[in-house]
Amino acid sequence: MSTFGTVIEQQLRSLTRLLGDVPVEQSAAVVGALRHDDLIAVVTGTTQAMAVLEGLRTVAAGAIERLSTRDAGHSGLAQRHGHRSTTSLLQDLTGVSRAQAGKITRLGRDLLDTTDPGEGGPGNRLPDDESQSERELPRRWHACLGSAFAAGLITVDQQSAIRRGLGEPPRSDDAITDAETADAWASAAGQLIDEAQRRTVEDLAAAARAIRDHLDPEGAERRFHEQYERRSFRLWTDADGIASARIRLEPGGAALITSIRDAALRPRRGGPRFVDPAEKASAEALVADPRSNEQLEYDLFMEVIHAGALADAATVHGTRQAGVRVVIAATARDAARLGNAGVAVIEDTGTTVPAAFAAQRACDAGSTECTVDGGGNPLNLGRGARLFSAKQRLALTIRDGGCGWPGCDKPASYCEAHHIDDYSQGGRTDLDRGILLCRFHHMNLHHHGWWISRDGTGPFVLHSPEPGVAPIILRPRLERRYAFGDLRPPPTRFRPSPRTSAAA
Repeated sequence: MSTFGTVIEQQLRSLTRLLGDVPVEQSAAVVGALRHDDLIAVVTGTTQAMAVLEGLRTVAAGAIERLSTRDAGHSGLAQRHGHRSTTSLLQDLTGVSRAQAGKITRLGRDLLDTTDPGEGGPGNRLPDDESQSERELPRRWHACLGSAFAAGLITVDQQSAIRRGLGEPPRSDDAITDAETADAWASAAGQLIDEAQRRTVEDLAAAARAIRDHLDPEGAERRFHEQYERRSFRLWTDADGIASARIRLEPGGAALITSIRDAALRPRRGGPRFVDPAEKASAEALVADPRSNEQLEYDLFMEVIHAGALADAATVHGTRQAGVRVVIAATARDAARLGNAGVAVIEDTGTTVPAAFAAQRACDAGSTECTVDGGGNPLNLGRGARLFSAKQRLALTIRDGGCGWPGCDKPASYCEAHHIDDYSQGGRTDLDRGILLCRFHHMNLHHHGWWISRDGTGPFVLHSPEPGVAPIILRPRLERRYAFGDLRPPPTRFRPSPRTSAAA
């Protein structure tokens, strides 16, 4: 096991070899003259060193927090240095924001709690007649997050995204049930740690929220209604006579507005390329429009308001008419029909909603049933078609959830369907030989020599054009696996189902 000093010393030696014995004041000029590979090495080396140092600072913050509790009064460590709290002291010592200081303090407290359970504080002690496992499991389900951070596997922001996204497991009156629930949360946290290196922090947080809702559908329904009740719109005029507005959206409204915006501005925001000459010309005109994206969005919504329900889709909404498509697994749909809680997913935003919301959308706009398991799949087109059909695109959207490139969070509506076997070389337009890639990564793949392979129905594998670089396994998005019961073994509440339903 590497020691703290060994890791820091190794990285410092590596950085010194790259930069030389240069004064700190001149380091910017030296770094600016480095070769491309050396620049990557500088970022990698400093990041690894900073991760070790960040871990040490975080644990120290947790220790300060222990010595600065309200019970300690003015004798607390932070208070003796003239601060009301550890967060305030950290801001003063580090110069970080209050929000970041709060993250560091909370994580430091968690690290100490999980490594030293006997000193977890008054809120962590249960009656003496309860067993050790019953006392610790509900509290320590997130212990793996602290361990992963201490090992340098995740950052403060990634830890905070997972912890905040998953929230706290629901509690019951039964200790065994609570222990099982804590196990499910701990398992989800461990899986999200594995996902962290392939997802942006924002995408990781969204995945954690979605998994939380799949694990706790009753809580998901309650949160949905709470958000709906908080919806609001406020219009006011400031002292200069300029009108402004603020809107708080519930999930359905947010998805609709996002869909309207994306349908109209997708060519400006990195959406898929067009094949039809008229659509291509329209997209090029939009890209060349001198207005900013914000001005275009404003003018778009003014047009939608003026046009109302009779708006011409091609004029106002662009090539793909705006709409909210909700995807729900057959198991969740059937559970809702029996009066039980179930969870669906809004396709473009990945937001989870109650199954009743999907049923409402189906009543308004109809639904399409789709088989996604590949067994007897009627959506394969073989060599008969060059492009993936609309139904195949729907199946790819359900399966992939967005761009398959590591670290990309572009939604499915911004993606193109890529043939992993070159069509000109005999490739087939079949679901198991296609994957969604956003426009940028699709073009990057073709222009720089990357390629994707797949062995039967195994995972897609991304290969680098650089020799000696290990292939990257493109794993399915974890939240989609939760949604469609593809976990092994699946939680008790989920059973694999080969069919899903998409409500337009």
